[in-house]
Amino acid sequence: MLMTGDQQLVKQMNRMALVRMLCREPALSRADLAVRLGLTKSTVGMLVRELVEEGWLSEAETVTTGGLGRRPTPLHVDNTRLALLGIDVGVDEARLVATTLTGETLATTTLAYADPAQATACLAAVAEAALQLTRDRALRGRRVLGVGVGLHGGVDESLRLLHFAPNLGWRNVPVGQWLRQAWQGTALADLPLLVQNEADMAVLAEHEFGPASNAGSGPLVYVSLGWGVGAGVVVRDTLLTGARGFAGEVGHMVLQSRGPLCSCGRRGCAEALIGFRALLTRDQTLAQLTEAVDAAEPTALWRLQDAGRHLGILLNNLWVAFDPVRIIVGGPAMRLGPTLLELAQQVLRAHASSAQLTPPMVQASSLGADAVATGAAAYVRYHLTRPMAQAPEPGLGAPSTLSSPPLTTA
Repeated sequence: MLMTGDQQLVKQMNRMALVRMLCREPALSRADLAVRLGLTKSTVGMLVRELVEEGWLSEAETVTTGGLGRRPTPLHVDNTRLALLGIDVGVDEARLVATTLTGETLATTTLAYADPAQATACLAAVAEAALQLTRDRALRGRRVLGVGVGLHGGVDESLRLLHFAPNLGWRNVPVGQWLRQAWQGTALADLPLLVQNEADMAVLAEHEFGPASNAGSGPLVYVSLGWGVGAGVVVRDTLLTGARGFAGEVGHMVLQSRGPLCSCGRRGCAEALIGFRALLTRDQTLAQLTEAVDAAEPTALWRLQDAGRHLGILLNNLWVAFDPVRIIVGGPAMRLGPTLLELAQQVLRAHASSAQLTPPMVQASSLGADAVATGAAAYVRYHLTRPMAQAPEPGLGAPSTLSSPPLTTA
């Protein structure tokens, strides 16, 4: 016999299964959903009614079938009443975005740090910027379902703790705790707060908000290139985080056993060969490097070509490790133009040809600088629509739509 809590969990799982199905296949009817999910028509009818009332779903006009009886009503994810909030706590700046349930951008803001080395001050400014974003006109009348935060370093998701961000110099920063404290007494205080590595967030932007959901279509890999090099991996509709949350730290895959020294202390890591420290000369900015590449300056081109070749080796290793359907490459380094990725693809194709295999599709991210923030918003949807994957937040209990009423903006 099911206990009350079990019944509530089963109900929430069924509710969110309906939402996920309509994210992948819009315009299904109640009857279609009942068949696909193996639920009774009465159960689907009851759950749909609740989800429409809460703002998750909407009904389209009925379809003329030409036959007798009640015409099926197409259902869609409702993009007019709910919102998701994502934050990218970057190395040079923070980017914040509010999206609809299917990833359309409602509002964005960018925050430059007064002093990137001061974690407390940076996160206090981020917390205030998030509050300001919820007051944007585009969010008026919407319920914000939760907040996702992407961090450029190793993350303990269950503790909302940033272990180490090497390019910021932050160590053991309790990001979740500090944001909760900053939001005490505000509209954001009791919403689900999700913290994860930036590349993991970026891959979820592609997985949740991509042109077609990747659920069941094979592994998806996102490679992030900037000061560091990281990867996010989705396998069978599940974000791969590893035993300690460090899965995807591909920047510390060793590509040259006697290569240059990396920030982690090893030699020949991908980050030391592909990251900005390998691409930029002393005191050079990314904008200056871009200008040098555009002007075909020999040193800049050599550095770019060398990084591109090593990126190709990294992509080959990820292909062999995960056998992905697609590898998406994004991050600040993509501002340098197509050369970096084109060289990497040439190397990957050469390895594939030697093995007489077809390489995976490799493409640049279409989300640009907002990939991590958008992915952080996507992580809220990913988390809420998979109740079995939800981990309790210390001191707050399980962050679900059943126990925590979402914010309604004025």
